[in-house]
Amino acid sequence: MAEQHHELAHVFTDPSQTVKDARGAKSRDLNTPYTFPNYTKAEWSEKAGALRQQIRVANGLVPKHEDTPLNAHISGTIERDDYIVENVYFEAFPGFLTTGNVYRPKDIKQGPFPAIVSPHGHWGRGRLEDIERGSIPARCINFAKQGYVVFAYDMIGYNDSAEQLEHRFGGAPESLWGLSAMALQLQNGIRAIDFLQSLPYVDDERIGCTGASGGGSQTFILTAIDERIKVSAPVNMISATMQGGCLCENAPNLRLDASNLEIAALTAPRPLLLVSCTGDWTENTPTVEYPAIKSIYAHFDAEDKVHHVQVDAEHNYNKESREAVYAWFAKWLLNAEDTSTYKEVPYQVESDDDLLMFSDRDLPENALKQVEILPAWIKRSQEVYANIKPKDKDGHEEFKQQMESALRSSLGLHIPDSSEMTLVEPEGAFPTTFHPRYSARHLVLGRKGVGDAIPAVLFRAEPLVGHDPVVVIVHPEGKEKLIDPDTGEPALIITDLLSANPDHKVFIIDVFGTGEHGEYERAENTNFFTTYNRTTAALRIQDIVTTLHYFATRGDVSEVSLIGIGEAGLWGLLAAGFVNITNVVVDAAHFDNNSDEAFLKTLPIPSIRRVGDFRTAGTLIAPENLIIHNTGDVFDTTWIKEVYSNLDESHRLFVQREKLSDATIASIIIG
Repeated sequence: MAEQHHELAHVFTDPSQTVKDARGAKSRDLNTPYTFPNYTKAEWSEKAGALRQQIRVANGLVPKHEDTPLNAHISGTIERDDYIVENVYFEAFPGFLTTGNVYRPKDIKQGPFPAIVSPHGHWGRGRLEDIERGSIPARCINFAKQGYVVFAYDMIGYNDSAEQLEHRFGGAPESLWGLSAMALQLQNGIRAIDFLQSLPYVDDERIGCTGASGGGSQTFILTAIDERIKVSAPVNMISATMQGGCLCENAPNLRLDASNLEIAALTAPRPLLLVSCTGDWTENTPTVEYPAIKSIYAHFDAEDKVHHVQVDAEHNYNKESREAVYAWFAKWLLNAEDTSTYKEVPYQVESDDDLLMFSDRDLPENALKQVEILPAWIKRSQEVYANIKPKDKDGHEEFKQQMESALRSSLGLHIPDSSEMTLVEPEGAFPTTFHPRYSARHLVLGRKGVGDAIPAVLFRAEPLVGHDPVVVIVHPEGKEKLIDPDTGEPALIITDLLSANPDHKVFIIDVFGTGEHGEYERAENTNFFTTYNRTTAALRIQDIVTTLHYFATRGDVSEVSLIGIGEAGLWGLLAAGFVNITNVVVDAAHFDNNSDEAFLKTLPIPSIRRVGDFRTAGTLIAPENLIIHNTGDVFDTTWIKEVYSNLDESHRLFVQREKLSDATIASIIIG
């Protein structure tokens, strides 16, 4: 017998009709052409703040790890006529080594000197590469001769770093904790600045950064989030058509609704030089990327601080490109009036053995093995998170200021305002259905400019009463599971709410990929999918946030409550703290929230564990009414209980091991 198409379970009269949700289109990837928006100054200000936090969260920097000693080791000093080369390693965090070379002027009494952080790209020999197309020693020696202190350090898995781990480090388990190849390299970059600033002959206020290709990616990422970089020159990397092809350039969540153009524009209004070439993906920089980034500098009246140079060559950091950077840095870091004299001079490259710290020695005893890096990262993350647990109301406010945006970035959420949302009766929908005790409207909720579509049915009492409370109910398999398949009548939880309080409205929805959503083109098994696209779980949480915000911002709604059933209870718990909501009733579905494996199976959301997952979500909901049921023996609510207790609001939190009945849930909502 064919399943009946009940009108209360569906929006559309035609069983084959589904919503067309733009989020189901083909996935973005690193080669998807990107159109830079025409940002107003206000729009850019908002975007810049959110994007910086997005980068930090994507790379496991929130909450900030405890500062630890560098324990720097400098050895193998090589003296030349007017400069010195030294081998260096220090601990970016305990047991994780940053390795490289310092090139500096010989007479340090002439200091303090400006300094340069110098990441290399995917050259075959890393920081040792010295070929016509690109030479790291050439630029470092010439910078030292010009009066800079330069630190050229290894990408992970290159040269000395290869003694500790491989370059293509990381995967899904690491992503839960904001750990990736990019995250480790960003740690190296941040601590490289710390190291340079620790040197007595370095001027803290004159630090630049430059690198090419993958080193260019490191340059603009580091510059974006660390204001200590005063001048930046990413070479042969920033493109609207190719965002970086290596794991180390594609941290999960990094480019949601953004590209390398926005990330580079975060440099504004600090001086930025874009060096491009005719023979790679930066060929259009003079007409595409440079004007786009310059439009942001215009908002700061700083168009003179952004410049571009294009070299007629293949992908490179060759002599011509290097000399363009010498001139740019001389202008801003040396205050040179005539930069035309900053040309490259002949240089002598030292032997590999002389430039490598560990060519003839073992790693220090405390150096982490590759398999130990994730556990060490998790331990540090757990320690710092425990230290920010709110102890009182002031601490609760401080926690929210830091962690609300962190969880929002992890989930990739957009918090819409009332003007952005639309609720319509779509073409092909059932007409409003009238029953003795209620009516039912068949609707689609969405956001302007996004193209999302949330099928929904709104139940409300007859006759209508103004300023009503609204209860949003979410089922993991869609709204049709809240309608009896035989009778077509609403589930008891709906009728109980409507009959117990005629003022109540009940809104049931199909979140992304459930119910009246169709088959979508997007595929989640592509390379670097989460760098450019939200996971299905994150989109479902977004739909709950959008729905709750729609009603919470309406003047004719007195209060909003949420009921999440089964796995939808987990989505709802993560969503509810972003809305002014009265009651949150969620099914924990026996989810083991201390298990990374459980998250990977059910909620594979980048950085979710690093930003506190359900602990942060529960803390954001506090002190509102929160009911968590069906925890079994595995869903740990200890943190949330302690927060409610510290706020003297324990009476607003109810936790039950068993599943609550629909009647009990309805009675809780009704009060």
